[in-house]
Amino acid sequence: MSKALEAEKRSGFKRSDIRVLRESGRVPAVVYGKKADGIPVHVDAKDLLRHVQRGGADIFSLKIKDGSSSQVMIKDVQRINGRIIHADFIQIDKNTPVRASIAIDYQGEAKGSKEGGIFQTQATELEIEALPDDLPSTLEIDISNLEIGDKLIASDIKLSDKVRLLSSEEEVIASVVVPQVLEEPETEAGEEAEVAPELVGEEKEDEEEKSE
Repeated sequence: MSKALEAEKRSGFKRSDIRVLRESGRVPAVVYGKKADGIPVHVDAKDLLRHVQRGGADIFSLKIKDGSSSQVMIKDVQRINGRIIHADFIQIDKNTPVRASIAIDYQGEAKGSKEGGIFQTQATELEIEALPDDLPSTLEIDISNLEIGDKLIASDIKLSDKVRLLSSEEEVIASVVVPQVLEEPETEAGEEAEVAPELVGEEKEDEEEKSE
């Protein structure tokens, strides 16, 4: 579990109030859950970004300055030009399953890549459901046996019996493909011999004109 995030309750809800918050390095947010019916708060922008970058099943303690504290996950963030301008937190109950998008960790080097193929990823994360304590930090899969033409689908990832896959089992997540090579037009040796002297002559004339 990652470091706690400190929050303060919001009192102003006008555009000017929100603008002042953002200009001071704070991000307006809302906390949802069984024990929180949309509590408006604000948090430090840099601290929030650290949790957003962890992604997936990052469960952490949200401490509000009024003394209350709860375990939460980031439900959603809104951005403008890459800058986070709003966040939604959802409270976590350790006895209630949680849905989360977890990053796929492709391990090893595909055999097909060593033979000239190109390894491509069609998915970087999958949606799963599990109790908070059973959520994996990443979804690991070994790609070393993949040959040219092979592909991986979501169901190829081995999950614990306590974790349920919500994404389609048939979703293609990675593959090894044959590189596309641009074919050069074939030219007969005789044609090259006839063209080359003309080009040389033209280049020579150009150089003479430039020197005048």
